[in-house]
Amino acid sequence: MFFSYKYVIILIYNSTMNERITLKDKTFEMYIPENIIVEAIKQIACDIARDMDGRDPLFVGILNGAYMFVAELMSRLPPTCELTFAAYSSYHGTKSEGIVKELLPVHINNKDRPIILLEDIIDTGLTMQYVINRLRKAGVADVRLAAMFIKPGALKCDIRPDYAGMEIDDDFIVGFGLDYDGYGRSLRSVYKIVK
Repeated sequence: MFFSYKYVIILIYNSTMNERITLKDKTFEMYIPENIIVEAIKQIACDIARDMDGRDPLFVGILNGAYMFVAELMSRLPPTCELTFAAYSSYHGTKSEGIVKELLPVHINNKDRPIILLEDIIDTGLTMQYVINRLRKAGVADVRLAAMFIKPGALKCDIRPDYAGMEIDDDFIVGFGLDYDGYGRSLRSVYKIVK
């Protein structure tokens, strides 16, 4: 499935972009301001609303990282949209372990409904590939993926979101739901690790 990005990050460094924070033993610098993230989410919401007009999709937020993306996105969709959550893990610290752990699986009541998975970031892609394959094997005909961020340079499988906020470099990031060992999720902007 081919898609085009609505936003590709081009950052112009100025005095506000030099902001740094420290989480545990790592330092991070400002990477993507909140206003850019919100604009990308508005576009994703418009695209989903257009594609799902007259349909009854089930939205599945992938915990823990996607909670801010989910809240921002769902606030821009009709209040009649149904939302549930699932949880999978493949990360420890700043690296993906490559093994997907199913913590809270997606529960399906109606296989004829479209399911839209809401993910914070597509890094290796292995977690979402695992979830999508499981749903398709369970008989769900229409599984879609919406992701706030995608790292094309880190992909280890052939997976492409149907809805993508922005393409980013292969740097470790925190903020807007993304964390470093549980820290930094509540930051409204996104910061990347200082190497």
